[in-house]
Amino acid sequence: MPAPSAPPWSDGLRFAFGTLTVFPVRVTRWDRDAARGGMLAAPLAGLAVGGCAALPGVLLLALGGGPLLAAVASVAVPAALTRGLHLDGLADTADGLGSGKPAEDALRIMKRSDIGPFGVVTLLLVLLAQVAAVARAYDDSWARGALTVVVAAAAARLALTLAARAGVPAARPEGLGAAVAGTVPVPGAVLAAAVVTATAAAAGAALGPVGAVRAAAGVVLALAAAELLLRHCVRRFGGVTGDVFGGLAETAATVCAVVLALGR
Repeated sequence: MPAPSAPPWSDGLRFAFGTLTVFPVRVTRWDRDAARGGMLAAPLAGLAVGGCAALPGVLLLALGGGPLLAAVASVAVPAALTRGLHLDGLADTADGLGSGKPAEDALRIMKRSDIGPFGVVTLLLVLLAQVAAVARAYDDSWARGALTVVVAAAAARLALTLAARAGVPAARPEGLGAAVAGTVPVPGAVLAAAVVTATAAAAGAALGPVGAVRAAAGVVLALAAAELLLRHCVRRFGGVTGDVFGGLAETAATVCAVVLALGR
């Protein structure tokens, strides 16, 4: 008697966690249907990554390590849980955009294993901004710091959901970008954005009305920044690549963390 097949949502979750994290999840299907489910489930992977990132930060804060050390730990964990792929994608995207070369040459630069000056500077500034924002949030309270880390991680993966929507082409015929480009129906992407934004606002409400508004604004502005970068990359490269997806995730995470760190 044949073994029962896994439900569709299971394939999507496996795809999301197996491609976007280092969690020991085996991807059993690598087709457009699984990619669609995976990209829709990407914010759940972000929620898991954010939760893991908040734990050492809160622990270090409780042990007297201070907001800065807690922030460094909380920023380091997502990099470890993604094998640094999103940061590498950010650096490669910065090198490609900064080269000023035509699309074919820029894509060739992005495929190189080395990192150029644009990539190095972008990585440095983004990581400094993330650490500074999270440290500011932890300085206010452990709860605000943890909320900032978790919401930023979810917003980062939500940016991938929107970037994988129908109508956004792949720049290359191979790679992760080609596997997921255009797989998510626009209504599904909009619904995912609404759910994550509402959930962030509900979580932020634990810190008061201002916290709810700030959390929702963090997600919305993070998506806006990622969308601007996405459109620029599509114009420059002719579509998206795996590196572009990494750059979008880090851009969204940084903007969201900065917004959540503002104000009292």
